[in-house]
Amino acid sequence: MHVHDRRRFLALTAAAAATPLLAACGAGFGGDDNKSDGSAADDVTGSFDWKREKGTTVKALLNKHPYTDALIADLKSFTEKTGIKVEYDVFPEDNYFDKLTVDLSSGRASYDVFMLGAYMVWQYGPPGWLEDLGPWMRNSSATGAEWDQADFFPNLLQADQWSLKAGAPLGQGGQYALPWGWETNVVAYNTDVFKKLGLKPAETFDELRDIAGTIKRKAPGAGFDGMYGIAVRGSRSWATIHPGFMTMYARNGLKDFTVEGGKLTPAMNSPEAVAFTEDWAGMVKQGGPPSWTSYTWYQCSSDLGAKKAGMLFDADTAAYFQAVEGASPASGKIAFHPGPKGPDGSLATNMWIWSLGMNAKSKKKSASWLFLQWATGKEHLRKSAITHNHIDPVRKSIADDSAYKDKMRHLPGFIETFETVVDQTKIQFTPQAQFFDATTSWAAALQEIYGGGGAKSVLDGLAGDLADKVG
Repeated sequence: MHVHDRRRFLALTAAAAATPLLAACGAGFGGDDNKSDGSAADDVTGSFDWKREKGTTVKALLNKHPYTDALIADLKSFTEKTGIKVEYDVFPEDNYFDKLTVDLSSGRASYDVFMLGAYMVWQYGPPGWLEDLGPWMRNSSATGAEWDQADFFPNLLQADQWSLKAGAPLGQGGQYALPWGWETNVVAYNTDVFKKLGLKPAETFDELRDIAGTIKRKAPGAGFDGMYGIAVRGSRSWATIHPGFMTMYARNGLKDFTVEGGKLTPAMNSPEAVAFTEDWAGMVKQGGPPSWTSYTWYQCSSDLGAKKAGMLFDADTAAYFQAVEGASPASGKIAFHPGPKGPDGSLATNMWIWSLGMNAKSKKKSASWLFLQWATGKEHLRKSAITHNHIDPVRKSIADDSAYKDKMRHLPGFIETFETVVDQTKIQFTPQAQFFDATTSWAAALQEIYGGGGAKSVLDGLAGDLADKVG
């Protein structure tokens, strides 16, 4: 889960966007599949050795999160393996990215490694703040065979790989971060209310809208006092767009931007996009929470756990932390489902990825790479998934691990849902530096439509504003 009010972050990154872009080549930046372009990785030669940086100290900046808890609990294993000490600072989500953005933009390199979301690569990559990890990955002297790059779900690695060119597809260019933990966006539902009202999980968006309205109308009379139909995000934030809304938008075959010759053209005002957005706002009016325009992941997740929401269309982790035994009044009564298919049967799903990156200005890149390699390696991530709450594995071997499956099996539909959507899950947005500003404006437009504004005129206005910003 991640924070949804990024106003300070937006201000900082807007300033950063004015920084002259560095060419996608030279020391540590860019690169292609065959050469390292003078990366510090070239300095690592000979046989791979976990102890090659023994006695070094690496500094990490971390966001407060269950994945961070699992990492910190296992740091002793890393130090024993490498002789490298890790010092770290942990900041809460409401100011974590402020801290990271200020430090990276300053060039001080107070931190060698850090957590970031895949979307942040679009902000931090072009100014040259992120080390291209591709040369490190390709150097067998720097990377042990057991790291096994092929074990990652390929769509997750591709999400952190980009050419630094606006509108260019992911999966090409430099590897600016490594996937560490991630979230699919699916539907979770209260099994008690579904059973009592004779409902089944929706297979189409029309069914989802109808079920949401049915629950809001009938659940209070069936013994579920104060329950409404579906929890989805609604605050004026970029993060309102990216979970359930963008997932269903993509399943309808819709795009945020079209790209021709490197030029981005807003597409959220196409006739099909206007119709979908009207339907989404209608679903929220019909079956959503009364104070929807203030809803972040926290309210959505909490309402599912408190038996206030019959369904949640959001990150699977937002439901998981309510579903585990004893976590909430609804624990033991929450099941998972991939959510509605698109008209053509699509289960395209948007995702959030907590990733790990390296500061391009770090003076301890070799030791930092050993840390990143260990933190994203099979041994640590397996332990984190099984003994901690590092769910949604980024590695295929852990997703297939019987101990992991045994841990998750008590959550109805979780494993089946994960396996159904994993290969169709990717970042559904068009990579570009104005992403946070554009999606925050999109959320404001969604609120306006929910409040009664005409969808076509509102989205035409949004598209016009964004055309000026990204053009």
